[in-house]
Amino acid sequence: MANFTKKAIKETFVELLEEHPLSDITIKDIVEKCGINRNSFYYHYHDLPDLIEEIVKEDAEGIIKKYPSVKSIVECYDALIEFASQHKRAIMHIFKSVNREMFENYLMEVSEYLVRSYIEMAVSGTSIGESSRQTLTDYYKCVCFGLVIEWLNKGMKEEYAQEFRKILVMRKDLAPEIAKGLQD
Repeated sequence: MANFTKKAIKETFVELLEEHPLSDITIKDIVEKCGINRNSFYYHYHDLPDLIEEIVKEDAEGIIKKYPSVKSIVECYDALIEFASQHKRAIMHIFKSVNREMFENYLMEVSEYLVRSYIEMAVSGTSIGESSRQTLTDYYKCVCFGLVIEWLNKGMKEEYAQEFRKILVMRKDLAPEIAKGLQD
């Protein structure tokens, strides 16, 4: 029963978040729509930020599991766009709220994972040192993270995401070239 209630709370909250800005949603709204009492909510979550973090964390973990390996920087970018697009309006409401930093932290974590996976594949067979490998990972992580943040800032317009993707497709094989230049 506890898992069912927890799932119902999360689904109800996402539904409300798809319809309303985060600042307009209360625990009372969630429990009324969910058909539970406040104590049931507080049994599972301390407050709304706790609920938000669990939902975003689960979405982040889902993307990481879905991509056990990454073959290109374009695939990294596509996965990040997928992460941010799972519930577009809800994500935008979180992004424009006081919980933005928490969302950005998970976006950065997913970026780090995806890019590290890609870089490991892209630089295999080179004698690039760990420090240079980390620098290359940091560079691409920041590129992908920054592109997704800018896409969010522009209102998640599909054409904007596609323009960034075109640039990444044109430059997709740059990491191995950079790795050769960074070899010890």
